[in-house]
Order: sequence, then structure tokens, then C-alpha cells
Amino acid sequence: MKTLVVMPTYDEADNITEIVSQVLSQDASVEVLIIDDNSPDGTGEIAETLAAQDSRVHVFHRKGKLGLGSAYVAGFKYALKEGYDYIFEMDSDFSHDPKEIGNFLKNMGDADLVIGSRYIGGVSVINWPMSRLLLSYFANMYARIVVGAPIRDLTGGFKCFKSNVLDAIDLNRIHSDGYAFQIEINYKAYRKGFKVKEIPIIFVERKAGKSKMSKKIIGEAFFLVYRLRILSLLRKL
Repeated sequence: MKTLVVMPTYDEADNITEIVSQVLSQDASVEVLIIDDNSPDGTGEIAETLAAQDSRVHVFHRKGKLGLGSAYVAGFKYALKEGYDYIFEMDSDFSHDPKEIGNFLKNMGDADLVIGSRYIGGVSVINWPMSRLLLSYFANMYARIVVGAPIRDLTGGFKCFKSNVLDAIDLNRIHSDGYAFQIEINYKAYRKGFKVKEIPIIFVERKAGKSKMSKKIIGEAFFLVYRLRILSLLRKL
């Protein structure tokens, strides 16, 4: 089965070489697509060097910082066009452990979308301040209640789709970013009747660089859940 790990990057020069190496070492079927938003720290140039050294590394350059959601949509469209069977979302800053990739693949046999959950059987987050942990935990609870989806980590960004899930979702209608993007893509997969499975992971705060979190991202997610709920009731998702 052809597997593609989509990794958006912006100023990840300190992480990209090692994270790509670890991802590729997990399974011979795994390839990586780096989507770089014209990082000023040279991440894009490093990515090109990695691609020149290994045919399993692919690079897509964008003109500027256009957002996480649109980066993933671009990656998903590439994956569908190139005929990949499994498509991962994964951070490029070691918040997500590459060693979990094999566990995801094992669980794809009885699921269409596997989500790495921080909130299965407790809380599995390392090195977050209490304020951010509480924000994330209650944001997920809020989103879950409003949209009515039995997914404990709706905002989680480490996941694997079967290609038919992404093919069934109109990617051209997704314009959200950050937390909102994760909620939207997860919820649409669930509402279309695909089997969603959560597996426990340990989320570790990034090893190097700066977090991309912002008040704008939080606000977008807050209002998105009501729009999704209304669209669902109107059967317009």
C-alpha cells in the first residue's frame, strides 16, 4: 500500500532533516510530502536537498505563509492524483512521534480514518502549560457537544486517512485553518459515514522553533462548529 505523510512547514530548519529521516525509517512504503510556505529560515532549500537524496521525499513550494488548512488540502489533492492509498497528517516539529506510524497503519484495517488522540483514557500531553492544556481539552469537549460527533480529539493533527475518505470530501469547499481545519475534516468524514477510530498517542510540545498558535486560529474554530452543525442539519455538508 502506498503511504504518503503530508507535512506542512514554516521555519522548521532545525527539525526537518531529522523528522523526515525518522518518518522514512518506519516502513518502506512510506513517502513524505513537504509543503513549505516560503520559510525565511531556509526550510524549503533543506527540503529540496532531502528530495535530491531520496526519491521518497517530495517537495511543494508555496509563495508565502498561506495557512495549515490550505497546505493540507494541497497535499491531499496531490496524494489523490498520485494514487496513494493511505494519507497522513503530521506535524514537522516532533510533537508527533514518527514511531507511531506503524501503529496507525496496523489500525487502518478496520477503520477509514485513524486519529491519534491525546484524550483517550486521560490526558497525554507533555510540556504544555496548564492554560494551553485546559484550552485544548475544553475546546474539544465544546466542539464535540456542539457538532454531536463521538470523537474525543476533534482538533488532533496526527491522523491517517484512506484515500476514499478524502475523495468523498469536497476539498475545494474547505477553507478553514488550524484547529478549525482539523474539526472540519474530521467531522465531515464522520458525517459521511466513514468509520473513525481513535488510538492513544503522547503529544510532546515542539523540540525547536515557535508555536504557530494564535487568537485568530482559536476564534475561527469557536465559530466553525456552529456552522458545521447548521450545515449538517440542512444536509449541505
